Amino acid sequence: MALTLQLPVLSPSKGPTDNRQLAAYTLRGNAPARPAKGVKFNRIAYSAAHVVADPRAAIDPWLQCAVDWDATIAYRQHLWSLGLGVAEAMDTAQRGMGLDWPTSLELIRRSLDAARDFSAGPSTSSGQALVASGCGTDHLEPEDVTTVDQVIAGYEEQMAAIEKLGGKLVVMASRALARVAKSPADYERVYDRILSQARQPVVLHWLGEMFDPALAGYWRGSDQVGAGGAADVDAAMDTALGIIAAHPDKVDGIKISLLDKDKEIAMRRRLPPGVRMYTGDDFNYAELIAGDGAGPEPTHGKSDALLGIFDAIAPAASAALGELAQGNVEKFHAILGPTVPLSRHIFAAPTRFYKTGVVFMAWLNGHQSHFTMVGGQQSTRSLPHLAQLFRLADEANLLEHPELAVRRMKTLLALHGIESGDTK
Repeated sequence: MALTLQLPVLSPSKGPTDNRQLAAYTLRGNAPARPAKGVKFNRIAYSAAHVVADPRAAIDPWLQCAVDWDATIAYRQHLWSLGLGVAEAMDTAQRGMGLDWPTSLELIRRSLDAARDFSAGPSTSSGQALVASGCGTDHLEPEDVTTVDQVIAGYEEQMAAIEKLGGKLVVMASRALARVAKSPADYERVYDRILSQARQPVVLHWLGEMFDPALAGYWRGSDQVGAGGAADVDAAMDTALGIIAAHPDKVDGIKISLLDKDKEIAMRRRLPPGVRMYTGDDFNYAELIAGDGAGPEPTHGKSDALLGIFDAIAPAASAALGELAQGNVEKFHAILGPTVPLSRHIFAAPTRFYKTGVVFMAWLNGHQSHFTMVGGQQSTRSLPHLAQLFRLADEANLLEHPELAVRRMKTLLALHGIESGDTK
């Protein structure tokens, strides 16, 4: 039986009266691609994973954080079962947008414990449950930070706590550092200190200001920021590459999230031998992961992955990576290519609200029982936006349980005053 429902029509103008119309949509309901059993990847692939809020907690949700730990860890086990690693307590987990540092550290601890248990069980396609954990300075109030030394101390505090648990670090961009740094030398000082102390190679994280406006001017400093544009990005890239070149043995790779494939390709070709580019480009990930084979080093011609969108498209991502590892490039693109329009929609401006789309997908696919987010962030996207996300997910063959997805979409519509029989 065909599954049909009335969905709001998304207007490009996004005016207050532009999205009043409804149109019938009949679900395709094609099954998602699944990875072949036991296939190993030839790329390192981390999914930045979301957290499942606890909607039953008696808290002030805009001010306090409550996590459903069982559902949150179960989703990480799902990702590991598909051969994907987990980038823990990153921005996809609403770090800095509802998830505070004490809760982040508890999340990291639970995830590392679960990864050890998972790796001790049946083998995964990667051979182990990979976890890399976000280390930042978000326990500091940026307006209270006035010196670079305070930023260093902030990083060291989180670094010590994560390494005590045995975690691998993702050194996240710091809002406090962006606030106090006056020149590239300040960035060099901070990262030289942190990298020199790291117990194992870290992943650096360059998060563009479209993901976090507070990070504008990162790697440059307030005295060096110009009018914006390519020149500023190139200057920032030079600083980051200089820091990596000074510590190549302490840097596993760098994740850049600039949504600019040409900048990513230019940077990866300049990385020292053995240092990886982890794409954070949720607009162009398919072609960046496939690579162009250019450059004298194997890591110069392709990107590995550390992506928020892999949370939402995990089965397809795993299946595509498995095909790529077997040399089936056309099948890789056939599986992953249709997911790109969905990802571009989820990460549309204001990009920092993409987490809502990621959690919405988890709810549609039955990985959590509700569409509630830490910090009340489920309210950051409109009903027409979510309706279009539903259509694009279906078109990309990403709805794992079509009947459940339709029931839940109808529930959301009813919550917004649209019953299943409405036509206008």
